Amino acid sequence: MRLLIVEDEPKTAALLATRLGEEGFEVVKEEDGESGLAQALSGSFEILLVDIMLPKLDGLSLVRSIRAKGLATPVIMLSARGEIEQRVEGLDAGADDYLPKPFAMSELLARIRSLVRRNAQQKPSRFVLDDLSFDHLTREVRRAGRRIELSTRESLLLECLFRAEGQVVSRRDIISKVWEYDFDPGTNLVEVYVRRLREKVDRDFPNSLIQTIRGLGYALRLGS
Repeated sequence: MRLLIVEDEPKTAALLATRLGEEGFEVVKEEDGESGLAQALSGSFEILLVDIMLPKLDGLSLVRSIRAKGLATPVIMLSARGEIEQRVEGLDAGADDYLPKPFAMSELLARIRSLVRRNAQQKPSRFVLDDLSFDHLTREVRRAGRRIELSTRESLLLECLFRAEGQVVSRRDIISKVWEYDFDPGTNLVEVYVRRLREKVDRDFPNSLIQTIRGLGYALRLGS
């Protein structure tokens, strides 16, 4: 489970990273809001811990930016300012929780677990990444407002990648979820359908969203 810490105070960031690492999280640290925003938009984290007072881009602007992009990753805001007004401002910006400093690590862990459980239980009907949207109930796909027609298997493949939330999906997992095979048929079936999906989703747009992770599989995330 990957967790992003955006915190400019080195001792605090190191303490959080060490303790959360001991709890089994894979932790990534960033020291300023711009770098934190770039990492967050990769869509590869289960939860974000964001300080409000950050260099280059403040935490509130960071959270507003990821919400404007449609990223639903849970966010806990951290701040030395614990007044009601500041908490309301953080929540209105799009944060899921707000924890004033100093705080007990046990409380932070409890809030993280609660948000992770809640997020896992939610089954959104609509997925969004950058300018790509997919409604799994109607099977409607749009990019930059343009409707994209997909076959049934292409639609299932896109849903599989969306549900991974930026994580790499292996070839075997795709075969299992899209074709419901419990074995690898040993053909280039996955490669063919990924290529077809790319032709429809990425070909006419400047940002490629379907990424090939060599030797591992595929991921739907912002990239080059």
